[in-house]
Amino acid sequence: METGKVYNLVWLKIVMKREEAWFALGCFWNPELRFSQISGVVSTKVGYSGGVKKNPGYEEVCTGKTGHVETVKIIYDSTKITYDELLQVFWSSHDPTQINRQGHDIGSQYRSVIFYHSPEQKMKAEKSLKNEQKKISKKIVTEIVPATNFYEAEEYHQNYLKKKGVDSCSL
Repeated sequence: METGKVYNLVWLKIVMKREEAWFALGCFWNPELRFSQISGVVSTKVGYSGGVKKNPGYEEVCTGKTGHVETVKIIYDSTKITYDELLQVFWSSHDPTQINRQGHDIGSQYRSVIFYHSPEQKMKAEKSLKNEQKKISKKIVTEIVPATNFYEAEEYHQNYLKKKGVDSCSL
């Protein structure tokens, strides 16, 4: 490797600060596309979190018996976008007052959840929930829970809408 290339890689590591955010807000296809288009988001993956079954598959998660929820895992550069800004996108991208559903998608796998990775993320999530609740009269049912396991969804779910060449899965 050339010296200049090594130097550039070191510089990127110093300048970029990668962090994770996990959000569940209904079917994971639309949120994955939306978050992937935000400047500062490095990558997105869809998967399953919050349940008890190890390495669940889509069909199992859809039964509602695993406890998992469809989740978007976001890797972002916190020097370009903040966790608070990602939370704003989360709140504006779904109806956090619906229990175990989003639109036509019904089941516990579609519930609204913020998975936090640190005490700071937990505090920011709780504060943002309180601020959102002041804006609406219906009770917000979004769960705020620690991030534990993320099981990557099947390949055909990854970047599903991009692969299909559409910008939403409107019915």
